[in-house]
Amino acid sequence: MLIPVVLAAALMNAAMVAASAMSTILVADRLSPGLAGLPNTAGVLGTAAGALAVGRWTAHQGRAQALRIGYGVGVSGGALCVLTAVGAHLSLLFAGMFLIGVGNAASLLSRYAAADAVPAARRASAMSTVVWASTAGAVGGPFLMAPSQSFARSLGLPAQAGPFLLALATVFGALVASVYIRASRVSDEPPLEQRARMAGAGRTPLFLAAGVMIVGHLVMVALMSSVPVHTHLHGEGLGVLGVMLSAHTLGMFALSPLTGWWIDRSGARPVMISGLVLLIASAVLATQTGLVFTPALFLLGYAWNLCYLGGSAHLVSAAQESRVESSIWAVAALASGTSPWLFTLGGFPLLAGLASLLAVPLLLLTVRRASPRVRL
Repeated sequence: MLIPVVLAAALMNAAMVAASAMSTILVADRLSPGLAGLPNTAGVLGTAAGALAVGRWTAHQGRAQALRIGYGVGVSGGALCVLTAVGAHLSLLFAGMFLIGVGNAASLLSRYAAADAVPAARRASAMSTVVWASTAGAVGGPFLMAPSQSFARSLGLPAQAGPFLLALATVFGALVASVYIRASRVSDEPPLEQRARMAGAGRTPLFLAAGVMIVGHLVMVALMSSVPVHTHLHGEGLGVLGVMLSAHTLGMFALSPLTGWWIDRSGARPVMISGLVLLIASAVLATQTGLVFTPALFLLGYAWNLCYLGGSAHLVSAAQESRVESSIWAVAALASGTSPWLFTLGGFPLLAGLASLLAVPLLLLTVRRASPRVRL
């Protein structure tokens, strides 16, 4: 079961990265840099809505069918983005990004399909395997953006259509791969022993684990939403942007097996604390736009990984999974929509300051809060 889950997640990641970066540039050119975050906001909102929808589909039709429906919706979104790039009204771009976001939600929640297939003691490792395997799509996708422009020109299409054609092809591939995902039983009330194992040493209340996931994702989205605008305003091409995005996504996914092993061995709490520390450090380093800028994006990616997988280890039912995932992306919509505007006001120093205001109090609370029992 893991192979089709892994392949679909990798392809969907490639689609989301390519479509998000190109849509940001497209809006910056057609409207203004200050509005460049709007397409990503649509994608984030689509992911938030899609997480709830996939949760409902899972409850009624099972995990495998829910993932297929989500990827199918993503295919329709990719087609709308291509139409926009070849001259259709810009509103189709926002609709397309929203629908691609639904496919992204299916990809994100597919890590629990892997967790369903293994014993409770290995759930974190199984989830991290899916996240790790997504490296191929998330890192490879940006490198294919520049060649996709040449491909689009060879077809007589605008160069901007290339990354969207890439997104359409890869999300369709995710849909095909999902056909081979076997159905698995979803338990809304797992045994108490499984809950305790998932919480691990250094038990943390569910609301705090969800808070770490939300803040980690919000800070990451806020900083990364401004990176395409930053490179575009400095006259850099898609090749340079691709290197930066690949470094970041490598940090997000490549070290996932280490994170999963760490959670299964020591519990989620020390992993989440480390994630918050690294989140603050990487945000500060991103203010230095010289040689350390790209490595800072890598560290930002791994900070997200620690926060995301650490918090995920506390989610042990389909209802929890979909609600928390939806909350993460609903809050992140604010970051993706306002980040380019804030960037025009104060650059990365302003964004880093806001990130610290969010992460530092949560870090202190996570360090100090030790619950005597599992609260799920």
